[in-house]
Amino acid sequence: MIDVIKGALLLGGAAFMLLAAVGVLRLPDLLTRLHATTKSATLGVAMIMLAVALHFGEVAVVARAFGVILFLLMTAPVAAHTIGRAGYFVGSKLWSGTLKDELRPNYDPLTHELKSGMETEANATRQSKDSDTR
Repeated sequence: MIDVIKGALLLGGAAFMLLAAVGVLRLPDLLTRLHATTKSATLGVAMIMLAVALHFGEVAVVARAFGVILFLLMTAPVAAHTIGRAGYFVGSKLWSGTLKDELRPNYDPLTHELKSGMETEANATRQSKDSDTR
């Protein structure tokens, strides 16, 4: 029974990693490619590491496998966010089917400054109060 579970985890992990690779090749822009690699590859590696932990069954190997899974779950989203933000700031083209670009009103491409959402809300509130007093 354990062999069936290990085999399913290995095949599932390999399938998710294959999907991540296909996503990198087929998806249209940086942000969608990052989504494919972050989600699919992380899940694929986690499944393979679970199969490794089941196969060896030693405390040291299981601890390392869970350490790898935890490390990936903590670092992959942060790395994807950083790469996506850097790609946006250097002018990576968005897909033509992108419906919403929430950074555009807050980002100045000449100075490379990004206003926070709180600054934007404060400015909108200030502008509405100014228009009310006029």
